[in-house]
Amino acid sequence: FCPQSRILVCTMKIITFAGSHACGKTSVILKACELIGNYDKKVGVMKLDCISSGDDVTYKNSGISVLKYISGNMCPDHFFASHIEEAFEWGLENQLDVLITESAGLCGRCAPHLRNIPAVCVLDCLAGITAPSKTGPMLFFADFIAVTKGDLVSPAEREVFLRNIHYANSHAKVTFINGLSGQGA
Repeated sequence: FCPQSRILVCTMKIITFAGSHACGKTSVILKACELIGNYDKKVGVMKLDCISSGDDVTYKNSGISVLKYISGNMCPDHFFASHIEEAFEWGLENQLDVLITESAGLCGRCAPHLRNIPAVCVLDCLAGITAPSKTGPMLFFADFIAVTKGDLVSPAEREVFLRNIHYANSHAKVTFINGLSGQGA
């Protein structure tokens, strides 16, 4: 609260992460949280999943505050839209500097990305070279694309995968990230 202007000033940043099931979102987020924490910033994660998730335990074990939602029979991205205000308030109550949202984006017709908020799409090289064209809005509207498991495919497959990413989204910054070592994070 700024007493001079009587305006509530919010300095908490939000970053949305989206990607298909088991593509490495949590590993990439853990590495990002580690890097953000190096700047003495308090990070929390809003974890969205459809049926079940143990990722909240993984985050807690890493010292990261977490708010977990299970969307059930609703697409996690639609669920996100109806619960982001609640998560935002949770972030403020926990005095977070950065709130990261993680969603599986299962319906393929929408994305949990917000205007003027950094949006990250995590893609798995093992999904096949045509995956970028089939990923939908969570890739098309991303500002950053983190490509995982690139070490498990040939250099030629990585190049074709990268080319197909650029066809789907030519403006995003693309980075290959090793979820185990953190290289590229």
